[in-house]
Amino acid sequence: MKQGQFEQLYQPLWHVMELEIIELEKPDGRLKGSELASFASRYRRLCHFHALAKDRHYSSHLVDKLGDLVVRGHQQLYRRKQPFMQQFTSFIVAGFPRLVREQQRYVWWATALLYVPGLLMFLAILWQPDLVYTVTAPEQVSSFESMYDPENRTLGSARESDTNVQMFGFYISNNISVAFRTFASGIVFGIGSIFFLVYNGLLMGAVAGHLTNAEFTQTFFTFVVGHGSFELTAICIAGAAGLKLGYALLAPGNLTRKESLKRASLVAIQLVYGVIIMLVIAAFIEAFWSSNNILMPWQKYLVGGFLWTLVIGYLVFSGRSLRGERGQG
Repeated sequence: MKQGQFEQLYQPLWHVMELEIIELEKPDGRLKGSELASFASRYRRLCHFHALAKDRHYSSHLVDKLGDLVVRGHQQLYRRKQPFMQQFTSFIVAGFPRLVREQQRYVWWATALLYVPGLLMFLAILWQPDLVYTVTAPEQVSSFESMYDPENRTLGSARESDTNVQMFGFYISNNISVAFRTFASGIVFGIGSIFFLVYNGLLMGAVAGHLTNAEFTQTFFTFVVGHGSFELTAICIAGAAGLKLGYALLAPGNLTRKESLKRASLVAIQLVYGVIIMLVIAAFIEAFWSSNNILMPWQKYLVGGFLWTLVIGYLVFSGRSLRGERGQG
């Protein structure tokens, strides 16, 4: 993109930022609550524009102007830091879903690496049941059969509340450990993230295929349909964060690998913050809803469908401005 096009497209944003910074630099300067809440996200975009201008070797006048705004904006951002709960709410409502959309290239790759192998393994095991043992050990297969065998479940009853609480803690620990491995292993040029995404997809497909062959579909799918929306989506986003780290090392561009990794990690860590929140929600649903045997299957599927719609709608629409989002150049 030529400099003229770049300025025409994005100058309105940094002009607004300049006016806000000038206002904040006044002794009694202040912004409205909504303006202050979105100041951090606009500042991140300003930093992105400054980095683009430097990388594309635009005129020194433009680079210096954006650099000056970045420095002044940084001073105001940290001098007038929002209360923690306000920052947290802003991140959940707008910052995280907006960041996921900005990094959607990595999210789509991670999603494909999880679901495509899973679907292929599922279909393969429907055709050749013994293939399940290429992914899982026989004792693990037996454990899954016992867990989802309808005859081993007492219909019309629910677990004790203290058991639910214990399982809630277990699911949080287990889910976050899986997500962290998927993310952190991306530092090995993305290979680790690819491995864990593919492996978890194969395992997911193997279990689903085997239990389908065993005709345990109702107990299995009614259990996973609720929390799966948050858990599986979070694993994909964790994988996307890992892939971003790997790509920063493989293709640093004009930056050193260290600087490229540093910039990528600032984004990746924010994605992981959102992943942790999603996994806590998934663990709560899994412990207190998915395990409930009192509910009818159609009720589980109805709520599961609603939760999938909620997660997708949240990531696609939450945090968008009324005028819509524009590309990042």
